[in-house]
Order: sequence, then structure tokens, then C-alpha cells
Amino acid sequence: MKPLTIGQLARRGGVGVETVRFYEREGLLEEPARKESGYRQYQEDVVARLRFIRRAKELGFSLKNIKELLALRVDPTMTCAEVRSRAEAKVEDVEEKIQALQRIKKALKKLTMNCRGRVPISECPILEALEPQEAD
Repeated sequence: MKPLTIGQLARRGGVGVETVRFYEREGLLEEPARKESGYRQYQEDVVARLRFIRRAKELGFSLKNIKELLALRVDPTMTCAEVRSRAEAKVEDVEEKIQALQRIKKALKKLTMNCRGRVPISECPILEALEPQEAD
């Protein structure tokens, strides 16, 4: 099969060219072979790897996590249980973030309820609540 250019790879993988270059620098994608002119030449299987990375990012995995998941894929001693464990840890992380966002939402709702919108900006209760408090 004919090698892909970086632009073709990026389009098929659903990312930008700079993202492909970034993933190469981060070690998520291997450095491809190059033509004599210096242009990168990617094999077809890199598209699947790029899509895997993009999907893992969509699910909230960090680049470090993704690098670990990619390593697990090629390690014959690993089991699905190891991947499951990492996914469960990600679920816990997401739950913590949801709880933190719900606390933020509650605080912001309280602030907006205290603001009638009819006072000068210098008396805005939202801005006043954001001002740092002096320590006693």
C-alpha cells in the first residue's frame, strides 16, 4: 500500500497536522520513514493508532495514560484486567471531577442569586465574593 503523507494521516485520523507532529515528539507515534526530500511517509496502521489516541483523549485519558495503554496493547504478558483497572481508575477520576464541578455550580448559583443586577459594579456581590479575604 502507498505510504500516507502527514496531511493524509491527519485527515484520516481526525486531527491536525500539528497534532501528529506533537504526538511524534511525545513518543505516542513513532518517527516515520522519510523520503529523500524529508517528507514523512506513514504506513496505514498508523491511522488506527492515531484514532486510538484521539478516542482515548475524548474519554479523558492523559497523554501519559495513553502512552501506558499503548504499551499494554503490545505487551503479551498483560491481561484485559490491567486495562480494566486503568479504566476503573479513570471512572473514579471522572466522578471526583463531577463532584467538584457540582460544588462549583452550587457556589455560582448562590452567587448569582445574591446579585439583583441593580447595584453599581463597585457593589457587585459576585465580584465582592471573589475578592481575597484577609487572614486573621
